[in-house]
Amino acid sequence: MENSELKRIPLIGEKFPPIGIQTTRGRMTLPDDFHGQWFVLFSHPADFTPVCTTEFSAFASRYEEFKNINTELIGLSIDQVFSHIKWLEWMRENINTSVEFPVIADHAGKLAHALGMVHPRKGYNTVRAVFVVDPEGTIRLMLYYPQEVGRNIDEILRAVKALQLADKHNIATPANWPHNEIVGDHVIIPPATDVLEAEKRLQPDENAKCYDWWFCTKKIEE
Repeated sequence: MENSELKRIPLIGEKFPPIGIQTTRGRMTLPDDFHGQWFVLFSHPADFTPVCTTEFSAFASRYEEFKNINTELIGLSIDQVFSHIKWLEWMRENINTSVEFPVIADHAGKLAHALGMVHPRKGYNTVRAVFVVDPEGTIRLMLYYPQEVGRNIDEILRAVKALQLADKHNIATPANWPHNEIVGDHVIIPPATDVLEAEKRLQPDENAKCYDWWFCTKKIEE
């Protein structure tokens, strides 16, 4: 349309849209308040719902693992902050779950709509979205689940570790890393980009295993 701006959700590789938010840990500004560290923003449809409760318990039980890899967690739903506080209190008292990370009270839905979390056929609740954002505020991974499917939190933790490893060593990780059916815990070396490099890849190399010039792996010792 002429003289109009197309509004859309951000894409992988774009900057997370800056926004001020109210959370259970006070006012914050995203992504600035997490500059220098990774963060995982995840939405849930509503407080006091069974699947969301199991997800928060799973995130909370792995919170230290996320922090150990310089990653913060932050939840979100279109609920008011007092609802979040009461729900977190219920989890602490009834299922022995202590949620130490902030939860966004996006009751006006501004951030949820900006990130495409509100499905037009699912009412005003958010779907189960996940955004992984790097220390420079760049969106590196996006996942969207319908309300009826609970997330695998170990997969989200694995994905953050894979992104960090890829950045550090300029590699890619295979399917189901670090338990791939073909290469085990090895990682993928970027394919050759010219003939000479392709020929070199076919020579024996004690530091790499090549199935062909375009498919080489190596083990990384952390």
